[in-house]
Amino acid sequence: MGENMIPAIFGGLGLIIAFFLYLAVKKYPAGEGKVVEIGEAIHLGAMLFMKREYTILSAFIVIVAIILTLTLGANTSIAFLVGAICSAMAGYFGMFAATKANVRTATAAQNEGATKALTIAFYGGSIMGLTVASLGLIGLGSLYLFFGSDPQTAHAIHGFGMGASSVALFSRVGGGIFTKSADVGADLVGKIEAGIPEDDPRNPGVIADNVGDNVGDVAGMGSDIFESYCGAIIATIAIASTMATDMIDPLGTQQSLMFLPLALASLGLICSIVGIVLVKLFANKEPQLALRMGTIGSSLIFIVAAYFLITMSGITASVWGAVISGAIGGIIIGIVTEYYTGGQPVKDIAKSGETGPATVMISGLAIGMQSVVIPVLTIATIIYVSTSLVGIYGVGIAAVGMLATVGITMAIDAYGPVADNAGGIAEMAGMGEETRQITDSLDEQGNTTAAIGKGFAIGAAALAALAIISAFVETISLNNPEFSLRLNEPLVLIGLFIGGIFPFIVASLTMTAVGDAAFEMIKEIRRQFHEIPGLMQGSAKPDHGRCIEIATNAALKKMVLPGVLAVLAPVVVGFGLGASALGGMLAGALICCVLMALMMANAGGAWDNAKKYVEKGNLGGKGSDVHTAVVVGDTVGDPFKDTSGPAMNILINVMAIVSLVIAPLLS
Repeated sequence: MGENMIPAIFGGLGLIIAFFLYLAVKKYPAGEGKVVEIGEAIHLGAMLFMKREYTILSAFIVIVAIILTLTLGANTSIAFLVGAICSAMAGYFGMFAATKANVRTATAAQNEGATKALTIAFYGGSIMGLTVASLGLIGLGSLYLFFGSDPQTAHAIHGFGMGASSVALFSRVGGGIFTKSADVGADLVGKIEAGIPEDDPRNPGVIADNVGDNVGDVAGMGSDIFESYCGAIIATIAIASTMATDMIDPLGTQQSLMFLPLALASLGLICSIVGIVLVKLFANKEPQLALRMGTIGSSLIFIVAAYFLITMSGITASVWGAVISGAIGGIIIGIVTEYYTGGQPVKDIAKSGETGPATVMISGLAIGMQSVVIPVLTIATIIYVSTSLVGIYGVGIAAVGMLATVGITMAIDAYGPVADNAGGIAEMAGMGEETRQITDSLDEQGNTTAAIGKGFAIGAAALAALAIISAFVETISLNNPEFSLRLNEPLVLIGLFIGGIFPFIVASLTMTAVGDAAFEMIKEIRRQFHEIPGLMQGSAKPDHGRCIEIATNAALKKMVLPGVLAVLAPVVVGFGLGASALGGMLAGALICCVLMALMMANAGGAWDNAKKYVEKGNLGGKGSDVHTAVVVGDTVGDPFKDTSGPAMNILINVMAIVSLVIAPLLS
């Protein structure tokens, strides 16, 4: 019982540190006058959206909890509710802190310089990172204490993953639709039609755009990583609880193998805290150096510490090899993503803008497709190495290895939207060119960290989903030893093709939602420019509230169908065609989701940074024909990288965890 309490205790410690970081952010001045007014408008807009989103979500959660109670029992239903609440809290707390840090980052950039601005923005992101890791450990650690350590009752914990995934899908899709409809509308009318700068206070869509950065890239991304993090831990516990004795004996005891993912996640939280300290120590250097020291430093410390943890637990050192494969694989995917979204490919896309938007689109899509190769081969290598060392358990523990330092990974990812918001506030409040240069440099680094974060999230989601699918197969096989997934079985093949459909359906639904909402947003922004006297001259105020309302209504309306599809598909296929067809469906969905997610995220990130490359004064700079061309590319890339692409990560995890939860009813 003693060691089983460690995850929950460490999770509580992480939350305390997150709270002290929040107090540290609040100590910095928020500015005065227009700066505070703009910051408050962003904060209130974001919190209003979250309140309405969670109101809709709560009805869905209650209905599913009742169904789970009737079919799988109270324990699974309780775990489901705990997972949903922890996921919602992670997104809410992280976004609340981010909307307090953004205005203070802008004020620090004006009054105290780049080092202090970096510190505040990073603290804002760190609160999100620590909250995600801590709530995962508190929730799963507490459930493990009650019934997780017994292989006979461990299945109930799967409900936690289902709750976390359900909230994550709605948050990611809803937030993505909100942020990109506002972003596309503000860019197309503001930059191209009106010829005014990004984040110009005259643009009615800019507050909605900045609100969207928080609900999509902070709350949405937080829920996304939270469900992969928890899903990997849950899947590894499930695999260990269903492994045959002859597979367990060479590795360690069943209890030690079941507890190991929670122990590694607890260790990863401590390493993440060390990483946050490293960033603070190097904050007076280049932002890129400070952020890299934090991420790579915490990963290296984790790899070394994991060896001692594993061997002291009486587990064979070969399990450590699987952990290393996941941790290093995550770094490789991040580096490759950084190259395609911040290296030479970005300049090539910008150069193609000399012949118009069409060639920008062609080159961006080509780069996105090319960028899939190395990450997928890396994932394949992780699978090969981990399973060669410790069998199917290796897949789960490799996923945990990749995600264990999620605290620092998420901190650096969430830093990006805070820095982006700070730049927007500085522009809208007229804080001066020098301030804007500081926030732009932080934002530029934030774009790279966000792109790396997306690549990491995709790799983590792929491994977590594969581990959950492996746990699904093991659970079915426990009661049906003859069960297997063979390609020469018609039902498995049928399932493969059905699974491949879902990423395309969800991508279509989410991109259509962004297009429809952007259409309404564009009409509203045009109307205000035409009908509000003095708006273009800066003597009248735009109606920001109307734009926020359009984005909110569109997001909440359009997020329902993708979420319901993801939850119902495994149920319909599993009970309609059987476990073999469901296993095939999960395999088909996994492959297509990973490929589409990588292509869309990297193409979108490359288009975005190609636009920024031109806006720095290259190839004609702002206002040139090349600039117009790359803005079109960025506009298409927005829903790619921030709506449809990220939805793929959660889609496969939702389908996989729902399948694992209903597995006892199918065998």
